[in-house]
Amino acid sequence: MRYVAAYLLAVLGGKASPAAADLERILSSVGIEADSEKLKKVIAELSGKDVEELIASGREKLSSMPAGGAAAPAAAAAPVAAAAEDKKEEKEAKKEESESDDEDMGFGLFD
Repeated sequence: MRYVAAYLLAVLGGKASPAAADLERILSSVGIEADSEKLKKVIAELSGKDVEELIASGREKLSSMPAGGAAAPAAAAAPVAAAAEDKKEEKEAKKEESESDDEDMGFGLFD
């Protein structure tokens, strides 16, 4: 992904078809050591193609993908939230008990 981002930055900077040296310069400016094989692959895949068209076609592909499950109805969410609060209170009560048990033993974990 970093190589594609560097390629896009070079295009935004005015290079119609960036070379490997351009991408290496961009990546090294942020402390990333470039892998020459990955650079060659990105340049080979993107050379001669319009970046704006690639982005537009990528958006079309992403729009057809499902992005997650359906939202829970508000009526069903209330009992779930209440159950989560009950579990949280139980954990807090157990935690308080365990802290007092440590004090009874005469030493603490970090003593």
